[in-house]
Amino acid sequence: MLRRGIFLDRDGTIIKDKVYLSDPGGVEILSGVGDAIGFLNSIGLPVIVVTNQSGIARGYLSEERLAMIHERLRYLLKRQGARLDAIYYCPHHPEGILPEYRLDCPCRKPASGMLKKAAERFSLKLEECYMVGDKDIDMETIHRVGGKGILLSDSTDLGVGSRAEYIAKDLEDAVGWIVRDLQI
Repeated sequence: MLRRGIFLDRDGTIIKDKVYLSDPGGVEILSGVGDAIGFLNSIGLPVIVVTNQSGIARGYLSEERLAMIHERLRYLLKRQGARLDAIYYCPHHPEGILPEYRLDCPCRKPASGMLKKAAERFSLKLEECYMVGDKDIDMETIHRVGGKGILLSDSTDLGVGSRAEYIAKDLEDAVGWIVRDLQI
């Protein structure tokens, strides 16, 4: 049986956005994120991060360093009683300086490759999934698979054409809307 899931962008959604974060010590969980993710965990919805990490293609950090950042993120969330079921990332960029990462791949948002990988692993029905992010590209990503998008309002990318189903002030607000929409 297919089920619902929650996709989260990383930078600006669950952690403070620091351009090309390369130091695990720089991971700062945003206020209320632990409680919001912990609640989603408690009601059995898979919580999955999908994030473009072109800093790898641009030579700012390695995949090993990114793994350390994600380990730190998981540790900090665990201390707040929350967990991520998976983290998917795209290290590619068509203008990357490292040849092995210089490509426009099917996993880079707004393409839906990361969502499809998660759907296969977690038996998700993508049309019934939600994506919370701080950019219009996050909304486009979830809409390409028929799901619903929640855009965080402190975004610098609130374009006129934003197609978010809901605009939230933070992740706690977004989770509240998801719960109401699911009628839980």
